[in-house]
Amino acid sequence: MDRLTENANLMIVSDLDHTMVDHHDPENLSLLRFNALWEANYRSNSLLVFSTGRSPTLYKELRKEKPMLTPDITIMSVGTEITYGNSMEPDNGWVECLNQKWDRNIVFEETNKISELTLQSETEQRPHKASFYVQKDKAEDITRSLSTCLKERGLDVKIIYSGGMDLDILPQGAGKGQALAYLHNKFKAEGKLPKNTLVCGDSGNDADLFTVPDVHGVMVSNAQEELLQWHAIYAKNNPKIIHAKERCAAGIIQAIGHFNLGPSISPRDVTDLSDSKLDNFDPAYEVVKFYLFYERWRLTEVDNSELYLANLKAVCSKFGSFVHPSGIEKQLHDCVDSLRTSYGDKKGQPFRVWVDQVLPVKVGSDSWLVKFKKWEQSGGERLCCLTTALLSSKDVTVADGLTWVHVHQTWLKEACPSSDAEWLF
Repeated sequence: MDRLTENANLMIVSDLDHTMVDHHDPENLSLLRFNALWEANYRSNSLLVFSTGRSPTLYKELRKEKPMLTPDITIMSVGTEITYGNSMEPDNGWVECLNQKWDRNIVFEETNKISELTLQSETEQRPHKASFYVQKDKAEDITRSLSTCLKERGLDVKIIYSGGMDLDILPQGAGKGQALAYLHNKFKAEGKLPKNTLVCGDSGNDADLFTVPDVHGVMVSNAQEELLQWHAIYAKNNPKIIHAKERCAAGIIQAIGHFNLGPSISPRDVTDLSDSKLDNFDPAYEVVKFYLFYERWRLTEVDNSELYLANLKAVCSKFGSFVHPSGIEKQLHDCVDSLRTSYGDKKGQPFRVWVDQVLPVKVGSDSWLVKFKKWEQSGGERLCCLTTALLSSKDVTVADGLTWVHVHQTWLKEACPSSDAEWLF
């Protein structure tokens, strides 16, 4: 990636549904734990890749439903589309690779002859993917006959069955594993091959990820039978692949620790953040830590103590300022004082705060400019602002952390409130 001048320390390549995202966790706690860990310790020097069977349409819908981070790279439609960054710029080189011996018109001509196949929604039919539903007991026979038929018509395809119902037809060169291998080769050619790669999955369409050379792999504890069977047959003795004891994103965190790929304690798992000191100044960690305190304060998950507010003032410059998204400017110390009246105002409510794309840039010998997105979710409403913060280590010790000098926030157009009343920090 352009933002990294050196090899990424770690690249995590994760499936979404039932792997990174736990649809049985209404509070999204494991996902939020991963988010805090990633933004505090990995965002600036590592790569996050989401690899999903979802089409771009369904992927964007999931992002609106769940507190997901922004990945550096998105692999969608079962490995047939690769895009980069916020703008989701497509990889044209990958498109050229997939055009070999592929004709979707022929695919649909032949599948129309099979009554047991039910076409998935139009959003799931992509340039290099044809998607159907089929009963489990019919899948093996249909896969075999379709493969023979399409080969006779000059195509070179692969058919993937997953989730006990989804059947996808792709170019032979496509798939989650092939897309990852393509990225590895691309990074290697640029001299930026990640030092470590961790792949994460739960279902049959993730199996290819685990076949990419030199990767670490985790099957989350809730992995489906089809993936566990694949592992038992093809990778049982591979020490680089584990079956986690934890579900979904929690299993990914477990794997990071198991393989010693980097820090594996999420700031959300630290009870007293005031005691969580680092050996060196880390502005990303400070940002994550502050907004976790902010969430816990409003949920009464910390004591209503003047000591907390005094400590907060101590890490805010006496002359520091905060520009509210509405344009109103206040002193940082006044903002801290205003927190007194907000203690417990979200108690018992589904209130969460998380930060995304925390990217510090050193702008002086003792100062950092940190840009990030700050999200709040309260009930069914999600708000987001683009935030720029200036932090300084001048006149403080390592134990004191960093001083907040200036914070400027602007509403993200798609996620701004009808009123500014509840936006505090």
